[in-house]
Amino acid sequence: MFTGIIESTGKIVSIEKKGSNASFWVSSPLSGELKIDQSVSHDGVCLTVDELKDGMHRVTAIEETLKKTNLGSWATGEKINLERCMVMNGRLDGHIVQGHADCTAICQERKELDGSWEFIFQFPSEFAHLVIEKGSIAVNGTSLTCFNVNRDHFTVAIIPYTFEHTSIKHVQAGTAVNLEFDILGKYVQRWMSLSR
Repeated sequence: MFTGIIESTGKIVSIEKKGSNASFWVSSPLSGELKIDQSVSHDGVCLTVDELKDGMHRVTAIEETLKKTNLGSWATGEKINLERCMVMNGRLDGHIVQGHADCTAICQERKELDGSWEFIFQFPSEFAHLVIEKGSIAVNGTSLTCFNVNRDHFTVAIIPYTFEHTSIKHVQAGTAVNLEFDILGKYVQRWMSLSR
């Protein structure tokens, strides 16, 4: 479990393909503090640390993960968001994020305002029931609030701290991002579908 409050960004140093899997070596300020078998959110995708060396860590994504997320389009040098799993004796500053991306969305527009930024994202309309006005959503693992929600678009506003300390500053029109919808909304939807 995660909170969607990004701890650091990392850089993709190298990518290794083996069969249908892809392994990523990531360099970051957190890498030296990680342990093998630890869960870490990488742009909102929970991946297990499987090797450590020289201030870097390696994680492996299987075919299913590569199909449902933007990991298959990662390239060396790319910056990604990182968050270690939640500590249960602290405050929950964002919202409950599992690190299980539901789909990808495409940035339609990036607007620089006077001291903040707005991003408009288009997502698959079959998930429309999970996106609500002023609701929580994880974009590349970052806990954000949606507004101007319609059937297949939503907008998020980004404060300067988030812009400077996450990978959102690299998102442009056309960029694919990982989305995870609010787990509470997903449970409500499931309960309602079974009670019909």
